[in-house]
Amino acid sequence: MSQTESHLLLPVDSAWLALERPGNPMTITVMLRVEELTEARFREFLKVYWMAWERFRYMPVRRTTGWWWEKDPVFSLNHHLTVVHGHFNESALQSWMSARLNQPLPDYRPLWKFWLVPDAEGGAALLLRVHHCYADGLSLMGVFERLCPPSPRQAPAIYGAPERGDLGRWKQAAGAWLNELVSSDGDRAPDSGQIPGNGATPARSALETAAWKSAKLVNELSQFLVEPEDTPSSLKRALLGRRQCRWSAPVELNRFRRIAAMTGVKINDVLLSCVAAAVRRHLQTAPSPLDPAQLEDAVLHAAVPVDIRSRLPDDIKPGADALGNYFGTVFVPLPVDGESALERLYRIKHETRRLKKSWQPGLAWALTGSAAMVPESWRQPLADLFYRKASAVVSNVPGTPETRYLAGCRITEQMFWVPQAGDIGLGVSVVSYAGQVQFGVVADEAIMAEPEQFLSDCLHELNAFSDP
Repeated sequence: MSQTESHLLLPVDSAWLALERPGNPMTITVMLRVEELTEARFREFLKVYWMAWERFRYMPVRRTTGWWWEKDPVFSLNHHLTVVHGHFNESALQSWMSARLNQPLPDYRPLWKFWLVPDAEGGAALLLRVHHCYADGLSLMGVFERLCPPSPRQAPAIYGAPERGDLGRWKQAAGAWLNELVSSDGDRAPDSGQIPGNGATPARSALETAAWKSAKLVNELSQFLVEPEDTPSSLKRALLGRRQCRWSAPVELNRFRRIAAMTGVKINDVLLSCVAAAVRRHLQTAPSPLDPAQLEDAVLHAAVPVDIRSRLPDDIKPGADALGNYFGTVFVPLPVDGESALERLYRIKHETRRLKKSWQPGLAWALTGSAAMVPESWRQPLADLFYRKASAVVSNVPGTPETRYLAGCRITEQMFWVPQAGDIGLGVSVVSYAGQVQFGVVADEAIMAEPEQFLSDCLHELNAFSDP
């Protein structure tokens, strides 16, 4: 096979293939509600615009030297689009999407597929499932942002990207970046010997800088490794491999903005505090609930993806049109013992500020990338190192502030669900789009057989704050 027809996957992309289990595919699920979208219009959209990203013609293939992108020799859009006719109300649509989410993608074709339900109640429903090795959530949102203009009469101006493989340059640049993590603002080595009364700071010796970097790295790794595992609870049961997905009604983004302004926090802090309140409520009402004393001592974390694109050096910084995975993970303690909404909110604020100043996102990105390069017998312990420290995955992907159009048809809703690696059985997604926010949940049936109540509890937390 010629070089133009195959490329070696980057480590951070192939890691999602290495971490996959038969009952837990590492697949991202995206739902769009699109008014009056027809099969003919969408098929033409895929042919002209979606396929302009060359990676979607490739499939990951395992060789002795690792995972490679290889072109599908019999590629056809018919393999990647299914049109489902019939009327679906909201409840039927949610059950149907849950069934698709549990359906494996064939590994002898590129690992993505669309389903179009043109006659769904409230507008056509478009479902995409794509393996995480192709892209992370922000990459996919970037694709849709480029392909879905803000006017029905406007065509996408710039779109598509060729598939390139340059593993050697990527490894070299990634290694250099990891060695220079300390250079980020607000995280520099302390100066010594500053002359009183003189604003100048003397240059540190190379030995001092190297020593401080080594100490900082050891400290960051130690803090990550000694972070306690989550308390056994109803969220840590053995998984069944059958998952249910649901989504909430839209809430005005301005409501979150008002709460954030009133309390002096970020919108993301408000979103996470809503999730923490819903987790607390679930632990209190699950079939094996935690009593008040157990809840007081409970340790629970949410694995929260953090975009690191802006922190990367130019040599490996992805372009606006690039697919792939460029995020680290922080493990945010969830204050499930907090008695009041304000207490939970301010504790979330404190923890997120602390983690943003740490090296944890970069170190997590590097450790994830190593998953495909370590012996297979080590992969499970590596995954356990990460995911025993969390009871849920909470992902927040901002969409566009204005309404967008797909193939000239108005998009009324956007939602996505992220996979949960290891033994995590609960995933919470938060999507903002066109001035609205929606919560989504995907849960293994062993963890949460009926996720609707969890979503209601997320939204109920907003009522604990008085709008100004």
